[in-house]
Amino acid sequence: MASPIALARTLFVALCAAVLAFAPVQAQQGLTVTTTVSWTWEEVGSDAHGAVFDEEAALFDDDALAEDADMAATRRYAPSEALATLGRAKAHYGPFAVIDAATVRMAGDVTSATPRQFAAMLAAFPGLKRLEMVDCPGSLDEEANLILARAIRRAGMETVVPSGGSVRSGAVELWLAGSTRRAASDAEFGVHSWADDTGREANDYAASDPVHAEYLGYYREMGMDDAKARAFYALTNSTPFDEVRYLTRDDMARFVTLH
Repeated sequence: MASPIALARTLFVALCAAVLAFAPVQAQQGLTVTTTVSWTWEEVGSDAHGAVFDEEAALFDDDALAEDADMAATRRYAPSEALATLGRAKAHYGPFAVIDAATVRMAGDVTSATPRQFAAMLAAFPGLKRLEMVDCPGSLDEEANLILARAIRRAGMETVVPSGGSVRSGAVELWLAGSTRRAASDAEFGVHSWADDTGREANDYAASDPVHAEYLGYYREMGMDDAKARAFYALTNSTPFDEVRYLTRDDMARFVTLH
């Protein structure tokens, strides 16, 4: 939650201005900033938001969905008051900080440049196998986000949400991409609907619209069976874009295998 200290308020206002400046004009018209707990890596806080839910029945007719959809203009993004710092690192590539030969930490959002930054990092540090997701608010470019997710899977990386860690919105797709997935008991997963650059959200599109196929196909690709893919997609879209629904490690374990 936001600190009452004046300096924290000043930083929060500055971050809001930065987010609005970076977002597309269409997104600025209806963007609501959702705050979550923030921390430094050295002093990790724990304020996970548990959530109990019934699995929503999916309403989409898979036979009517096309296999290819234009995702470039859609976003899943839930900014925090201030991103976590990652401590000392060997090198930085966008939101990634290389900690040692096998470990990289992530704090920050995904933009169109992030897949290239990830590729450059792997070229320089080919032994990386563990992605620790410390404070990840999501994506401003869903096409780039899914490209990055599949790159994580191809690299055979383990995805980890450490104690106090938070992955939200499009970053949940990145965590799902791990060849193995881990999460601390107090890890939080924030989900909500995607929105396109006109402000339309997932449930504003007909169930048969091809835009849904990319997500359903992706969830199946990452190991969910058809029923779980549909249920998880329906769950995320049951919360509007400008809100966040928090799930726990146990909630996520209902959809995918954790280690």
